[in-house]
Amino acid sequence: MIAAMRKHAALALILLLYLAVGALYAIKTPAWQTPDEPAHYNYVQQLANGRLPVIQPGDYDQEFIMRVVFAGPPFPPEVSLEPMSYEDWQPPLYYLLQTPVFWLSGGSLTALRLVSLLLGAGVVALAYGLAWRLLRARWLALTTAVFVAFLPQHLAIMASANNDALAELIIAATLFVLVGWVEVETGDWRLETPQSPKTLIFLGLLLGLGYLTKGTVYPLTAVVGLAIVWRYWGRWGELVRAGLWTAVPAGLLGALWWVRNMLVYGGLDVLGKAAHDSVVVGQPRTAEWVAEMGRTAVLRAFISTTFNSFWGQFGWMTTPMDGRLYPLLWLFTAVWVAGLIVALVIWWDRKRPSVLAVVLLFLTFLLTLGVHVVYNLTFVQHQGRYLFPALLPIGVGVSVGLGVWLRPFLRRWPPLRYALPLGLGLAMVSLAVWALFRVIVPFL
Repeated sequence: MIAAMRKHAALALILLLYLAVGALYAIKTPAWQTPDEPAHYNYVQQLANGRLPVIQPGDYDQEFIMRVVFAGPPFPPEVSLEPMSYEDWQPPLYYLLQTPVFWLSGGSLTALRLVSLLLGAGVVALAYGLAWRLLRARWLALTTAVFVAFLPQHLAIMASANNDALAELIIAATLFVLVGWVEVETGDWRLETPQSPKTLIFLGLLLGLGYLTKGTVYPLTAVVGLAIVWRYWGRWGELVRAGLWTAVPAGLLGALWWVRNMLVYGGLDVLGKAAHDSVVVGQPRTAEWVAEMGRTAVLRAFISTTFNSFWGQFGWMTTPMDGRLYPLLWLFTAVWVAGLIVALVIWWDRKRPSVLAVVLLFLTFLLTLGVHVVYNLTFVQHQGRYLFPALLPIGVGVSVGLGVWLRPFLRRWPPLRYALPLGLGLAMVSLAVWALFRVIVPFL
């Protein structure tokens, strides 16, 4: 036990620092000044009052939102925010988790934010664990944890009342379990060791809990499915059994929500999305922007705003960081992406780590990016936080891509490897604290 604590003492320090800086975000960020926070809060409030929300006409009022968020001083205290209930279509698990907190705290927004922050600590710990399982290098695992913990926009979202925190925790847990399941040393990139159904059942339970949390978890179904097909390809009986071990618990949990939605909204609207889309009348549409600005301008806005808000564009996308920072962050991104390409070529040649594990992480990123792109074909939602479901694969990519440039020097100076998590940690903590006190607090 003591040896294990010493072994992971640096992770404990990262988590403590994450909680400290995140608590500052939760306390200092003005009320409601994270995306959709009033609507998430109202969902919890309805559950606390004994009613499971149903999205209906009137829950989304674009004119009201423009008036209370963007026109004049935001969120005037004399204006009730109860009309902002357009998250009522969301699955209930996060909000059920927050309901006792709402009761015990008297409806404190800060208390709800701090619970989200604790869920985010689990995401950071699992990011470390995932990178350790995949790379077997503590310095790269620490670098991954640092990136996930102190990305300013991610901190802002984890320290808000928002179901993203629980959804990311479930995604992180699923990827952690999945990589542990496939990351086995073999000579032909295939798993031949008999597997217990316990892992498959657990993966199914995680997926089912994800179905009850947020739609961002659904793409993981394809990731888990690919792993099972890859593992059992050619052994069809085992493939069917493995699929059932995972699909049955996932489907039974998901059916609790899907059947309810069909009964409430009618037809085959199992996710409630058709009901949602019929209610959010007035939300900016991509076709309108294209007609007004042209495809090229809209594409440029999509790329630049997505990138900027991935790092930090706070409030309701109204408060960016200093514009001089973003070119530096583009350069940082180019450096780690180039390093990742070099590392993948080296690892592919050596067949380490497991090709399947790498493919699964890359698929998670591609599916998350694809959902973001497809959603923006209809609605204008150029928010980088929609890439956070793939933050663990991105964090692993950052650590590997930066680490490859240090490798030529490590044989002569082995301790130099820990300069990477330390240096990146100092830079990102500084950026996160600066963003809070110089961007968020003064301007929101």
